[in-house]
Amino acid sequence: MQSIEKEAAIAQDYLSKISVEAEALFDKYLPPVTDQPCRLHEAMRYSMLAGGKRLRPALVRATFDMFGGKGEGVELAMVALEMIHTFSLIHDDLPCIDNDDFRRGKPTSHKQFGEATAVMAGDALCVLAFELMGKTGNARAIEVLAHLLSTYGLIGGEMIDIECEGKEVDLETVDYIHYHKTAALIEAALQVGAMLAGASDADIQVIRKYGKSIGLAFQIVDDILDIVSTTEELGKDAGSDIEKGKATYPSVVGLDRSREKAKELFEESIKSLDSLSCDTEILRAIAAFIITRVK
Repeated sequence: MQSIEKEAAIAQDYLSKISVEAEALFDKYLPPVTDQPCRLHEAMRYSMLAGGKRLRPALVRATFDMFGGKGEGVELAMVALEMIHTFSLIHDDLPCIDNDDFRRGKPTSHKQFGEATAVMAGDALCVLAFELMGKTGNARAIEVLAHLLSTYGLIGGEMIDIECEGKEVDLETVDYIHYHKTAALIEAALQVGAMLAGASDADIQVIRKYGKSIGLAFQIVDDILDIVSTTEELGKDAGSDIEKGKATYPSVVGLDRSREKAKELFEESIKSLDSLSCDTEILRAIAAFIITRVK
């Protein structure tokens, strides 16, 4: 068995490779800035091409390949998942929600283009994502993605997060927010890749369990990084969770227990993959990458 650091390095190499593929696909499927409405298309490209880990496209590709998928539908899904993620970030950064000035080391969309254009850029990315998913021809994958984006998924988690800002909350509420706001879309990326590859229902259930574990771990690590990192290291405003009274793991159970919980979730995610007969190296490596982002 390889060390967790070596596993994380495998994931970093994989994510770097996928980022190159994904960037080319984004350029291919995003509207050109020469088409009207030019400024809106510029704003969409600005946020989509601003960098990032490209974790969600990587998860789509990893599960698709792991289950022996064939065809170009995976490319459409990779772009669609990143479009939905970017839509959520644009709206999350707005003054009426988190009011953040920086994302991935650059001014947020509303700072660069104004609030109205930012709202429409997010809306347009979400709509285009489902147009692309429609071209995959997989109605079940589209339904799963829509559900995990809905009030029972990402949007629902965002709403509860807003309602809980500045209030004392229990751990159950934090888990609800973290699962719905972050883990649901990570789980969606994994399921979509598996469904496009024709994975069995039993294997998809395993992938869902893995996705929930790494998704929660991912957000807990983000909670920790918001406290222990600088704005330059994060590429966004550090310390904003405390300043805004956000419902986070460290605010409820402290930093040490948060680290322990993230490690427990990592171990759960690895164990869940043991029942799969295919090569799970990349998913194991991605789980290690997530947990080693913070020491």
